[in-house]
Amino acid sequence: MTHNGRTGRRALVVGLGIAGIATALRLRQVGWEPVLVERAAGRRSGGYFIMLFGTGVASARRLGVLDAIGDRSAANLTMHEVDRAGRRRPGMSPAALPGRPRQLLRGDIEQGLFAALPDDVEIRYRTVPDAIVQDDAGVDVTLRDTATGAAVTERFDLVVGADGMRSTVRALAFGPQEYLHPLNYMIAATVLDEPVEGFARHEGLVLAEPGRSVWTFPFADHAPGLLFSYRTADIDAEFARPPVASVRAAFGPEPAGPLLESLLRRFEQAPEFLFDSVHQVRMPRWHRGRVVLMGDAAWCLTLYSGMGASSGIAGGELLGTMLQRHGDDLPAALDAWEARMRPFIGHQQDTILSMRRLFTPDDRREQLLRTGMLRLMRAPGIGRAMSKIMAKDMQAKNLDVAAA
Repeated sequence: MTHNGRTGRRALVVGLGIAGIATALRLRQVGWEPVLVERAAGRRSGGYFIMLFGTGVASARRLGVLDAIGDRSAANLTMHEVDRAGRRRPGMSPAALPGRPRQLLRGDIEQGLFAALPDDVEIRYRTVPDAIVQDDAGVDVTLRDTATGAAVTERFDLVVGADGMRSTVRALAFGPQEYLHPLNYMIAATVLDEPVEGFARHEGLVLAEPGRSVWTFPFADHAPGLLFSYRTADIDAEFARPPVASVRAAFGPEPAGPLLESLLRRFEQAPEFLFDSVHQVRMPRWHRGRVVLMGDAAWCLTLYSGMGASSGIAGGELLGTMLQRHGDDLPAALDAWEARMRPFIGHQQDTILSMRRLFTPDDRREQLLRTGMLRLMRAPGIGRAMSKIMAKDMQAKNLDVAAA
């Protein structure tokens, strides 16, 4: 096809997050002309604690962005299990996980990917798709400027929906079926401007109670990330009041104590934060014709899995590889991409419940099981055996799924 005097295959990538930027970067590397559109007025600069496992590290290295992404992992990271009175017990450190995932801010990954985009990649802010109509030869997409209301219909060879778990592309191309599956949990996250009082920079904490928990995640060169996680019976009610009010209600009515109160107050004062419900996206198919979903729009592994960034980068890289490998046979490329990704993502989705239990025990029974597991991991012999079991489970998080 020829578009506006330029020869080559043209792809619309909706969403300027990790999955969208990684996809656009890889498409450009294999000769496509990506056009990135983003609902927001500009690129996000903030972010919360995130881990990049071996899956994402391998893809980031091949994309040429790994050094730019960096690594904020603290060499002597120490985690403490605490209670409301401030009593401490040894906790489980992310640094102890097999493969030692990189600990980062979300913005580190987005900036590293964004900086690698060639200058000729077109990016349009305040732009959303309003209609998607496809035929055997291409896709007509109506794009609307949210600032002016002006709309234009353009033709593309491929549309990639990387616009998050509440994806507009998914709704337009796959219909109104509800693919979001709630876990009945909420998360509230931010990044602090200084360490938690009474804790060194390399020290993090976990306060885990039935149905609720709070975590701080330390970095080598930055104040820690802060995460509240809690169970809810009414997601809509959580959004009907200010986020800090919902978080405070979830951790009441018991007295907070000095440590928890300090963390609640610092969340309330944070200039930027994330407050959202936790959902999985489960779909029988991630592509339809010339429209394909990527990252949270397709599978949404949730914050509990720790694999959102890694799967988004790997998925974007692999899509470009398959498009290059299959040439003009777009259906074959998309089929091959999904056939490679689906078993990998399916395994990650199946482990989310166990990961959620580690983050936030659902009830008293899960809390006791979690406490018992942590004690066993500190026991000589038993701890080594459990580490070997965990290493086997962690292999999937370090699988190089996008390897050519």
